[in-house]
Amino acid sequence: MEPVASPRSVTPGRQRWDVGLVVGRPRTAEILAAALRHIPGITEAQASPVTGGVLVRHDARLRAADVGRIIGRTVARLARDAAGTGRAPADGSAPAAPRADRGLVVRPVLAVGGGAAAGAALVKGSALTRQLVAVGGVAAATAVVLRKAWRGTAEAAGPDAEGHPLLEIVGPHRPRLYRAAALSVACQAAEMALGTFLGWTGLVLIKGEAAPLAGLGLTTASAQLWGLAGLVAAACAAVAGLSYASNLQWRRLGQDIEHDWRGRTYRHVQHLELAHLEGERTSRVAGTLTNDVGQLGAFFAGPANDVLQLGTSLALLVPAFLLLAPQIAWIAFLPIPVIAWLSLRHQERAAADYATTGEHRARLGSQVINSLEAGATVKSFCTEAYEAERVDQLSDAVQESSHRTDRGTLRHGETVRACTTASMAGTLLIGGRAVLDGTLRFEVFSPLIGLPQMLLMRMSRLGGIADQYQRTLASYERVQRLRELPVEADTGEEPIQLPSVQGEIVLDQVTFAYPGRPATLDNLSLTIPAGRVTALVGATGSGKTTIAKLLMRFQDAESGRVLLDGRDVQDLRRHDLRHAIGFVAQDPFLFDGSIADNIRYGSFDASDEAVVRATAMAEAHTFVTTLPNGYDTLIGERGAALSGGQRQRIALARAILKDSPVVILDEATSAVDNETEAAIQRTLHSFAADRTMIVIAHRLSTVRHADRIYVLDKGGIVAEQGTHDELLAQHGLYASLWQLQAGELAA
Repeated sequence: MEPVASPRSVTPGRQRWDVGLVVGRPRTAEILAAALRHIPGITEAQASPVTGGVLVRHDARLRAADVGRIIGRTVARLARDAAGTGRAPADGSAPAAPRADRGLVVRPVLAVGGGAAAGAALVKGSALTRQLVAVGGVAAATAVVLRKAWRGTAEAAGPDAEGHPLLEIVGPHRPRLYRAAALSVACQAAEMALGTFLGWTGLVLIKGEAAPLAGLGLTTASAQLWGLAGLVAAACAAVAGLSYASNLQWRRLGQDIEHDWRGRTYRHVQHLELAHLEGERTSRVAGTLTNDVGQLGAFFAGPANDVLQLGTSLALLVPAFLLLAPQIAWIAFLPIPVIAWLSLRHQERAAADYATTGEHRARLGSQVINSLEAGATVKSFCTEAYEAERVDQLSDAVQESSHRTDRGTLRHGETVRACTTASMAGTLLIGGRAVLDGTLRFEVFSPLIGLPQMLLMRMSRLGGIADQYQRTLASYERVQRLRELPVEADTGEEPIQLPSVQGEIVLDQVTFAYPGRPATLDNLSLTIPAGRVTALVGATGSGKTTIAKLLMRFQDAESGRVLLDGRDVQDLRRHDLRHAIGFVAQDPFLFDGSIADNIRYGSFDASDEAVVRATAMAEAHTFVTTLPNGYDTLIGERGAALSGGQRQRIALARAILKDSPVVILDEATSAVDNETEAAIQRTLHSFAADRTMIVIAHRLSTVRHADRIYVLDKGGIVAEQGTHDELLAQHGLYASLWQLQAGELAA
């Protein structure tokens, strides 16, 4: 007869046996291992129903021969019981272990009767129930906290929001979001598998084998180590590849979001009503288009990935602990609802701080830009120290609000760290006691103990994630506030064909007032004939520039009508209307670029010859050609490299190149000398032929040759009208202004 058990290897403190009896009999293998584990001196016993291998570890109290006899007799007893009944004991009891030689007392493992076993099972089931209830409580508390956080941020988005702000931010880029999320989940699963393989490697080094690998046919320590080396290498390669792919997808998603939001928001800003755009700080709008929009993309390029990996860790670890080590699951996951609640509380408290800090930063940026642009004024009034003090005060406010925000963020982060550290220590303590008590197998606890550390380390980053999340929501609110400003409503539907525009302009009982001010124009009526030069003169605030704004629909009249060739400008397409009008402001804006680019702005297809002709007509060609690079000379921001008169002549050339049937010159030559102005007037005489030109000026020498001059008084009232000679003959307001400026008495 074949022996029922035969030794495979015997080393000090460890023996391996082949027991054919347990092959294909999981219950018999479990009973044999349980019987051997309860013998004093045997520290561990495992039996595999797949390979029939039995591993026994023992201390110095037992000699190798004693252990061999114990194994042989225990297996023989099981074989006899199985032969007598045709199967292993059905009551769950193990045979009484034989006594060892040399007077060693061997105690029975389990009582033969079923009462003791049932009682033990009842106690074990009761403890397991309590543990499962504790885990359920942790999960329920976490769900409540997260649901409250999600609803709170969704409500903060406003009643008109279609969903959560994060979903609104992602917008049309959800397919890339799904790809990035799938790669992150796979990467986290590979990372956790790597941690498990490393835990098994340690188990093999400590105990000689890892039971899961024995079930795969790797029965020797050497084979298991080689197998684990391959698994670790494959897992490392998977983690590296998936991490690269997922991070690349998340970064591209962040860049796509930033690009999309900046483009859409900037296009919206370009169509804002001029009144709203002028009412906003330029630095605030620029900050929204750069910093705030950048924050929207930055959140998805980093923190969003961390959140998803944290969720994946929870989704994988919670079932694993519940299945393999339910007695320590509750302490391993206890910090989750606590940290989630702390993060929510920090988010609510930080919202006001971030809003205040953002406002202080906007004021500081605005002041810095203004003081730099006014460098000549600051130096001429010797107010460098005053400006530095103003910036210091605003910087102090930014610093104080930032300190307050940073203190709250750091407190939150350190509290989270303390919670995770306490949970880790508790898991080691409770799990270690369970291993010592025999209620948790060491080969189960050893690989699992490293996995919660990965999760808890990620949880320690929740403070930074919550910080970035709150910054993102604050940036989203500022971007949305900018996008909510009303755009110019193109109510007109009538097209304009430029060749058919005659240029007759009529103001019919027009009334207009800027918000919070008296009426600038009060029931004003005047006619600007087509194909003539008409001048508007008068005191500051009499409404001259306002008439130009109403004509170009930068503003709309409160009452009355503004007509172009008999048609109300509010019935015309806004872009068509502005294409028909050339406009040169008193303080023209030049872009950072070359002179040719600025002249060609708006007429991008114009030839070089046309640019030169327009520049010559504006009396600018001579000075342009004297520059080192001629028309390719870079002029800096706002044309800083040019004088005021040169900037005006470049802007005038730009309007001439546009070749519109109606041209408005608002103090367009106020910064040039008298000789240059006279030359411009002569060249404009030919340019003005067959087109309507409106000249707004304080210097009356500019308009003395106009076909008609309107003299406006306070409140937009037409005090006088006529030609230069006719107005001088009236000895009225115009004649008085002429005498003041020219020093000549009216004839």
